[in-house]
Amino acid sequence: MALAPGAPRLREASRAQSVKCSAMRRIEATRFVVAPRAAPGFQRSSGLMDTSSINAQSIFDDNAAALKLSWLTGHEGWERGFSSETVANATSSADLVGHLNLIHPNRIQVLGDAEINYYQRQSDEDRSRHMAELIALEPPFLVVAGEVGAPPELVLRCTRSSTPLFTTRMSAAAVIDNLRAYMSRILAPRATLHGVFIDILGMGVLLTGDSGLGKSELGLELISRGHGLVADDAVDFVRLGPDFVEGRCPPLLQNLLEVRGLGLLDIKTIFGETAVRRKMKLKLIVQLVRRPDGEFQRLPLESQTVDVLGLPISKVTIQVAAGRNLAVLVEAAVRNTILQLRGIDTLRDFMDRQRLAMQDPDSQFPGKMI
Repeated sequence: MALAPGAPRLREASRAQSVKCSAMRRIEATRFVVAPRAAPGFQRSSGLMDTSSINAQSIFDDNAAALKLSWLTGHEGWERGFSSETVANATSSADLVGHLNLIHPNRIQVLGDAEINYYQRQSDEDRSRHMAELIALEPPFLVVAGEVGAPPELVLRCTRSSTPLFTTRMSAAAVIDNLRAYMSRILAPRATLHGVFIDILGMGVLLTGDSGLGKSELGLELISRGHGLVADDAVDFVRLGPDFVEGRCPPLLQNLLEVRGLGLLDIKTIFGETAVRRKMKLKLIVQLVRRPDGEFQRLPLESQTVDVLGLPISKVTIQVAAGRNLAVLVEAAVRNTILQLRGIDTLRDFMDRQRLAMQDPDSQFPGKMI
């Protein structure tokens, strides 16, 4: 049976659309999953990160190259990880990784040259006692860092107890810093939000709104004006620090933008390398709405915010109507937000002028209306 002209292309387009829809269904299952509030300075993992998957093997695989790690012994204990109680009680990543400390059980113990030299100066009885106490703590794994190397007694005890033992020539301080940053990253709370995430004038802006309002078309217009795409439809946000939320694109949707009537567009291929971004900090949310004029607040007297992973993010609401240049309005909103972050608030200045005018109508002040 002969195929109609263009049939293979239609099949490819249909297959691409089904792949994207499948990805969106998988992402939809985890959308708006936010971690419970943790103690100040530390963010616990949300439903997107299963702490049971964090074990000696996964940590070794993720950090072996950067830290030049070698797995010396204890391979049978590859599944060792953190207890749920340890993660729940942690106030920072420093509680999960640190120098040798027999007071804190079930954490990654790092032994540097100072600890090994101190151990070697002890009597045989003290050595045996200290080693027994260390192994009894059941740490996820031990790291011997520095130039001295692991004592034979420690290697023997780790082998007998199936305690993973890693070694590296890097300093203990460098190993601890890297592992703490790694633990903070993988245990950070995360959420997947719907919208188009764009870099506008160096600021991460999330365009949100009901389906069919033209978010993707607006994103395409902004990209054509020189701004950069981070993610379309689904944006993965993670709170990596106490005062910022970072957004990325799921790998399956990287560089793609879906526009009604055009299908999937590869922004990197069409507009070039500078039209896409790997990640951006979320600073502003622009919500597109379609409301009658009578239901729309033209001059909001207070700034609007949206709680994202425990952080208040500035929000601007823009009405969608025929003839409105949304790209210009969004750019203006971003510029105004930048001014507000620098301490310049136009609405507050106007209200101050108004108050002065009401107190003394005959007074002269900059910007007085005549």
